[in-house]
Amino acid sequence: MAIPSNKQSTIVALLLAGTFIAILNQTLMITAIPPIMNEMNITANSAQWLTTVFMLVNGIMIPVSAFLLERFTTRQLFLSAMSIFAVGTLVGGFAPNFEILLLGRVIQSCGAGIMLPLMQTVFLMIFPKNRRGAAMGLVGLVISFAPAIGPALSGWVTSHYSWRVLFFIIFPIALIDIFVAYFALKNVTEVSKPKVDVISILLSSVGFGGLLYGFSCAGNYGWSNSSTLLSLGIGGLSLVLFIFRQLRLNHPMLEFGVFKYSIFPFAIIIGMIGFMGLIGAETIIPLFMQHMRGFSAFEAGLALLPGALISGLMAPIIGRVFDKVGARWLVMIGLTILTASSFAFTNLGPATTMTYITALYGIRMFGLSMVMMPVATSALNQLPKRLIPHGAAMDNTMKMIAASVGTAILVTVMTTTAETAKQRPEISYPEMYGANVAFMVVSILSLLGLILSFFIKNNGKSENEMEGKRNRKVSVKMQE
Repeated sequence: MAIPSNKQSTIVALLLAGTFIAILNQTLMITAIPPIMNEMNITANSAQWLTTVFMLVNGIMIPVSAFLLERFTTRQLFLSAMSIFAVGTLVGGFAPNFEILLLGRVIQSCGAGIMLPLMQTVFLMIFPKNRRGAAMGLVGLVISFAPAIGPALSGWVTSHYSWRVLFFIIFPIALIDIFVAYFALKNVTEVSKPKVDVISILLSSVGFGGLLYGFSCAGNYGWSNSSTLLSLGIGGLSLVLFIFRQLRLNHPMLEFGVFKYSIFPFAIIIGMIGFMGLIGAETIIPLFMQHMRGFSAFEAGLALLPGALISGLMAPIIGRVFDKVGARWLVMIGLTILTASSFAFTNLGPATTMTYITALYGIRMFGLSMVMMPVATSALNQLPKRLIPHGAAMDNTMKMIAASVGTAILVTVMTTTAETAKQRPEISYPEMYGANVAFMVVSILSLLGLILSFFIKNNGKSENEMEGKRNRKVSVKMQE
């Protein structure tokens, strides 16, 4: 779709701003939880739902976004999503009790869950293939930078002001974005008005929601917990029924046919491994630093911040390199760095310094920046335009599941290994040994991703390009 460059810039700026504050809210509550617990007299177990429920509803909304992108125009969807998000922000800011605050977070995440797939789809629609890497690099910047500054911003605000100020900072930004979008945003997605399939929406919500909640319970309470088993069972069964239904429908809510396109399945698996490693490291490192080495929460956050900044700053640069050389070598080099740095994290001990962790994590995030955006863009470039919303939704949904699975598995590996190590007198620091074994799992997964990266090719053609080529051949034969 040909759009003047000045209009492109406006659309890009609006979507980046909206998605930035949506993703920022995923981590904004983390360091605000203690003062909220004190003010509302709630337990830590209840308070953690302020973060968990945001991720959970996000995970439910992302698969539905493919259907919404086909059902509504770009303007309708953006304005609705941002308005819902703004209402949730206002509810959270004025919440008189925990229940209303939690409701505000649910409303927020209903709008936020649509924003990332919408931004990816629109960027792929308005930019030609030879410029998509640079555009998706901006997406990578937002995804890396927004969650990184969330805890730091939250910590600074709550140490000087009320936690409610966090909502009142976000609210005017959302309003400005809505106001500008109302006048400046253009429709770029194709509307096909698919029939609303209520059963698919219900199965998708219960399936993905059940799995995400189940894996979250597994990380917190263990795999044998009744809530874990029930959630995973209901979620898994619902997801199987959802997939079978999508394969039978003429116009499915989420098109699983995207997996038929050459490198798409490999790219999705590599993306899941990368995201699992990202979330895993962000879980294990703070636990190691605070509970095993005695560092403060601020120091643990500070150790991760440079890595997140490196990833964010590299994203636009990697995007431009991707446009010139393709994904294959970037992904292979990135996964090599990721695998080597993950192995380097398997020797954590009582003498491990903050400098060592900060530098190594920075190297790790440098490698990850060469993987996540290029592999996702390469996969989505394969798809015809009508399937791009489905591909973007599938990519983001699988990453959400990978994050939940990864956290649950790695926490379980770390704790069970530590318990077993306590029975072995030759191991002096069993908890640190558990963290090292968890990083060994991350390393092996990264190595598996490196092997899969050999299947990534740069010369893949989208269905639109192949159709155009076929039409030109037919035209030549008719002229002859």
